[in-house]
Amino acid sequence: QVQLVESGGGLVQAGGSLRLSCAASGRTFSSYAMGWFRRAPGKAREFVAAINWSGGSTDYADSVKGRFTISRDNAKITVYLEMNNLKPEDTAVYYCAASRRVVVTSTSGDFRSWGQGTQVTVSS
Repeated sequence: QVQLVESGGGLVQAGGSLRLSCAASGRTFSSYAMGWFRRAPGKAREFVAAINWSGGSTDYADSVKGRFTISRDNAKITVYLEMNNLKPEDTAVYYCAASRRVVVTSTSGDFRSWGQGTQVTVSS
């Protein structure tokens, strides 16, 4: 019902920056929490960041705290993930997800809609 399309991934060297975007269409989840997850090859899906509808509440994984910033533009129904000081360990497919809950959550089971993912590769 909700379509999420990520963009902005690519190849960047360590220390560089990228900004991922997630555009929503169809039934909107603008009033619900949104989040980003990532999955590295051979590893389980990992929570990255989440944000509530107003943008006043956010949560970050310890591994990205201080380097990544999640934000949203409800008028454009778009969620962003600004990634700074990227490390090779950040290499993964990044997924945008929409939660059915209004509060920020890091639990993957609370996110019911998922984008197709965008590849982020960080070289040394």
